[in-house]
Amino acid sequence: MASKLLSRSQFLQRQRILGIYRNMLRTIRQVPDEADRKYLRDWARDEFKRNKSATDQDAIRMMVTQANNHLEELQKSLALARS
Repeated sequence: MASKLLSRSQFLQRQRILGIYRNMLRTIRQVPDEADRKYLRDWARDEFKRNKSATDQDAIRMMVTQANNHLEELQKSLALARS
């Protein structure tokens, strides 16, 4: 069974995307309401899975930007809720 080798830039891009996903899940763990946590966790998982096979670099850049924006908004909302 042969596996597809990633180029250096693809590997680094994949690592960045996995980092965003991990940060998203860590941030979601801080959401106080369990139902909201579950909804957000399922949403994040579905979004990343749905886009897993994307290859168009422009589309991937756009999705990374959107994911970062969602993460920042969630972090801001949690910070406001705490203050």
